[in-house]
Amino acid sequence: MYEDNEYQGEIFNGIPVQESLFEVGPDEQVGYRVPTACQVAGITYRQLDYWARTKLVVPSIRGARGSGSQRLYSFKDILVLKIVKRLLDTGISLQNIRLAVDKLRDLGTNDLATITLVSDGTTVYECRSNEEVIDLLGGGQGVFGIAVPGIMKELTGDISSFPSERIDEHYQAEAINFQDELAARRNRRTS
Repeated sequence: MYEDNEYQGEIFNGIPVQESLFEVGPDEQVGYRVPTACQVAGITYRQLDYWARTKLVVPSIRGARGSGSQRLYSFKDILVLKIVKRLLDTGISLQNIRLAVDKLRDLGTNDLATITLVSDGTTVYECRSNEEVIDLLGGGQGVFGIAVPGIMKELTGDISSFPSERIDEHYQAEAINFQDELAARRNRRTS
């Protein structure tokens, strides 16, 4: 142990501090392709595609831009996908999940690491303390909770074994020419 108690006192000042139990996740310049997002979140490609088209969960790193382009999902996007999947598995309607995701979208990854989602089967509540969870349980209704920090820890471990792509800060999506060969010939003839 430390023999210099003055030094130890300066570090802690009598206030216990708990470090984060796990890294919050990769930085925001790292993206994961669709197959990785599907596998890690436990969803099908059809679900992911539908949720992207209906703007439930859209890729924040890079969206699809025409044929052949790859959507890239961030760590937070995949975390939200896992949350959506768990809510669906418990019987929450997609309409109510959409309301919950709209609230989650505004939170940063660090904020998400502090909440527990609790539901009575129809409404999804965001709880930030044990007291809030206990208050909801006190209503006598059947409720279930989703501890987001646990999902983040699980995701951090799972996603580390999958390939990721780092996005250059100066990344510019290449321009897509929607003009086909026949239209190009017509333009040359009329010009």
